[in-house]
Amino acid sequence: MRYDYLIVGAGLFGAVFAREATDAGKTCLVIDKRNHIAGNIYCEKVEGINVHRYGAHIFHTNDDKIWEYANRFASFNNFINSPIAVYKGKRYNMPFNMNTFHQLWGVTTAEEAKEKINSQIAELNIGEPANLEEQALKLVGKDVFETLVKGYTEKQWGRRCKDLPAFIIKRLPLRFTYDNNYFDAKYQGIPIGGYTEMVKKMLEGAEVRTGVDYFEFIKNTDDKFGKIVFTGKIDEFFGYKYGKLEYRTVRFEDEILDIEDYQGNAVINYTEYEIPYTRIIEHKHFEFTKCPKTVISREYPTEWTEGKEAYYPINDERNGEIYALYEKKSKEEKNVIFGGRLGEYKYYDMDKVISRALEAAEKELK
Repeated sequence: MRYDYLIVGAGLFGAVFAREATDAGKTCLVIDKRNHIAGNIYCEKVEGINVHRYGAHIFHTNDDKIWEYANRFASFNNFINSPIAVYKGKRYNMPFNMNTFHQLWGVTTAEEAKEKINSQIAELNIGEPANLEEQALKLVGKDVFETLVKGYTEKQWGRRCKDLPAFIIKRLPLRFTYDNNYFDAKYQGIPIGGYTEMVKKMLEGAEVRTGVDYFEFIKNTDDKFGKIVFTGKIDEFFGYKYGKLEYRTVRFEDEILDIEDYQGNAVINYTEYEIPYTRIIEHKHFEFTKCPKTVISREYPTEWTEGKEAYYPINDERNGEIYALYEKKSKEEKNVIFGGRLGEYKYYDMDKVISRALEAAEKELK
């Protein structure tokens, strides 16, 4: 059998491309080395609760076209992400807003909050930031940084803030209103029934095989393909010719509890460095599920090694130089389309993944 496209990865990029190609009358074979579809947005039913198996995913976008596209495959609820941060036993609203500033300093007006932050920034007298710590201090001052940014960031990256480059944090939004909505987005929510069902609908009409490793498959298959859409690690595709790109990964510790509610919120961050996990997710709150039990997941950021899931590209200077070589090499592959966060070595929100996949499909299928 000859397929027009072999799509490597049944995550969001691969699923959107498959949908567009199938609608254009093309034949697609979609493979994924995991034993399920939907990539990192995979949801699995546990005790009647849709568990976000690879961490919390809240869909949000300001793009009318992308919102309309996503709604072709799912109905979204009205979930608003309003995380809480815990530091030394005290709780603070996120993102940084007037509730946060009142909890920190007792201020009640925007003018008081601005004065407090600006005075701390002026007192530090930081010129050109030499590292992430100086960059963050120059943006938000000492109290916000030490209470809500420092420990969390160091756990995420596995490095002290003083050892991280300044460009990692370009901005830290400060809101001078009493608004706990984390995403400043026109549209947001969670697919009713979970992301897996949404991706399943995107993949209708394509042949899908899970538990299939591309590199083993391509050596042994007799099938012929017009083109390959590759959403795996770009460095692995080229046999690590220019060296290995680096990532951070996350280890999840799940727990089923015989209580109706554990923390009263979907996401609670733990910003002390001494607490090894960055946050606890309570999954039932994403879809307002009513049931006598609850499922929580603690997230432990860790160093990535071969065999683990690659989550976050480490976009420092060294990795940027290595990726540039792979990107240049990828342009020589006329029959391969690279996409997604691993194929492009870039972290994407879900709406941007859909947008990039639609762009790639439009360019390819026009």
